[in-house]
Amino acid sequence: MLVYRITKAIYADRLVASGGAARWNERGQFVIYTAATRALACLENVVHRSGEGLQEIFRVMVIDIPDELRIDLLVTDTLPADWFDFRQYGTCQRIGGEWIRSGRSPVLKVPSAIISNEWNYLLNPAHPDFQRIGLIRTEPFVFDPRIKA
Repeated sequence: MLVYRITKAIYADRLVASGGAARWNERGQFVIYTAATRALACLENVVHRSGEGLQEIFRVMVIDIPDELRIDLLVTDTLPADWFDFRQYGTCQRIGGEWIRSGRSPVLKVPSAIISNEWNYLLNPAHPDFQRIGLIRTEPFVFDPRIKA
């Protein structure tokens, strides 16, 4: 399965996590966020960057998750009704943190908070099977100047 990550070109040559806090992890928990499609990866960038810095040089990272790798699924029905609200970050971070600490799988499929019925995939670099996940290629990416946050 291919997943996608759009990042500044200077970071696009390797699969690395910053350890910064985000929806599904607390600061110091290293997770790589990817999306099921290029379009969702684009929208995630626009939302999280608040439209700033989109004129810089970006690349699409095309990442292969081998079909035989275990992927845990976070079922939306098990989350609070307002899980996507910014005020629920703590709840989501606890859920993601538990997955990271458990070491159950190298990948967690999570719902997109931006688009219903779309999916993001979290990669755990500390999992032994992470080594089997590969950066296939990078592609140029330019945010359309009509995109405004």
